[in-house]
Amino acid sequence: MNVYPFIAAEQAGEHNVKRACELLKVSRSAFYARDQRSLRQRADEQLSQRIAAVHAASMGTYGAPRVHAELAEAGLRHGRKRVARLMRAGGLAGKCPRRWRTTTIPDAAAADRPDLVGRDFTVDAAAVNTRWCGDITYINTWQGWLYLATVIDLASRRVVGWAVADHLKTDLVDAALADALTRRRPADGLVFHSDRGCQHTSAQHARLATAHGVRLSVGRRGQCWDNAVAESFFATIKTELLHRRPWPTHKAAHQAIFEYIEGWYNTRRRHSSLGYCSPAAYETGISTRPLIDLKVA
Repeated sequence: MNVYPFIAAEQAGEHNVKRACELLKVSRSAFYARDQRSLRQRADEQLSQRIAAVHAASMGTYGAPRVHAELAEAGLRHGRKRVARLMRAGGLAGKCPRRWRTTTIPDAAAADRPDLVGRDFTVDAAAVNTRWCGDITYINTWQGWLYLATVIDLASRRVVGWAVADHLKTDLVDAALADALTRRRPADGLVFHSDRGCQHTSAQHARLATAHGVRLSVGRRGQCWDNAVAESFFATIKTELLHRRPWPTHKAAHQAIFEYIEGWYNTRRRHSSLGYCSPAAYETGISTRPLIDLKVA
């Protein structure tokens, strides 16, 4: 017979717990130890509900570090190991980016350009709009390949410009860079870093850069880590969006990319390299807005 509920009832009625334990032949230490376990269990259940809500709001992409940061932003201070334990118990896990094979096509006749970045991807809020990087990736749709070109600010990790097309012409990377220049209007001398793909090393692309005071920079041949920030973004968007469902049309993929970049990645997704702020919050110095209200009513 479980006598603990009777003792708990006596305790709630402000009666003598010691006397109740003696009558029921239970030690007070055992009762209090069980009572503490019950309190921890209830607290874990409440925290698990909040964790599940954050995980769902992130479209199932957040792992323990980002869930922990989200809870902290809402004023709920818990250890990261505890959050990880409860996520494992609930069968929740984040989406981990995988590395993808690049499709860079170099142009042997292209003019030689220097590497002005040298794998220095240091995050510094004061360096916003001084160093950008760019690359191209592909999306498989039922209508054929769709290509995405991006321009990312190395300081804030924000996608400052992007474009999609059904071709790999230089016009695609020009459109992405022009989008970034229109949005950000950087000062002359900005460095735009890329790999040695023929689109980025073309004379056409060089003319656009020169007209806007942009200095072009390229990594070494066959060294994807020289453009690691751009590669990392593509691994992330493929893991969190593009490889999670089929894409019947170019239009559907384009719309989904727009919503991901402008409505999630730039403005709300927490980045580990930014101290778990979003790019928008990092640039403004204002805390990232929580995904949902986790405060107890």
